[in-house]
Amino acid sequence: MKRDSRLSSVLHALLHMAEHDGAMTSDALARCLGTNPVVVRRTMAYLRRAGLVTSDRGHAGGWRTKADLSTITLHQLHEALGEPAVFAIGNRNDTPGCLVEQSVNAALDHAFADAEALLLARFSEITLADLASDFARRHEQRRREKGFDHAL
Repeated sequence: MKRDSRLSSVLHALLHMAEHDGAMTSDALARCLGTNPVVVRRTMAYLRRAGLVTSDRGHAGGWRTKADLSTITLHQLHEALGEPAVFAIGNRNDTPGCLVEQSVNAALDHAFADAEALLLARFSEITLADLASDFARRHEQRRREKGFDHAL
């Protein structure tokens, strides 16, 4: 089963957009993500429908975040993307009349539901501002490691 990496891609794109002055074109975001501009437009359309980004046409057009980063949670973005499955594993359903399979599936269903609820609750606690802050910290650390901090 192929993994759905749209949430990761959207987070990547939004952080680039936050660091950029002005709108970012689908072409520019595609270069950041190593993908095709059509994929960017299709994915960003979900966020536009959710009211999280805007898009402008024309020469100075592109994508912009519509809300403050501290107000956008990973859970909101997950919802905006259509709430894709959070796990790539699932139940076997080859013999639904088998009592062993029913027992196994009941246990797995319960475990999957608990794990998904925990993950989505955690997604509600993480904002784009949290990710931007972590990026800034990592960027500063790398800058110092590369010897670009001559002021100290």
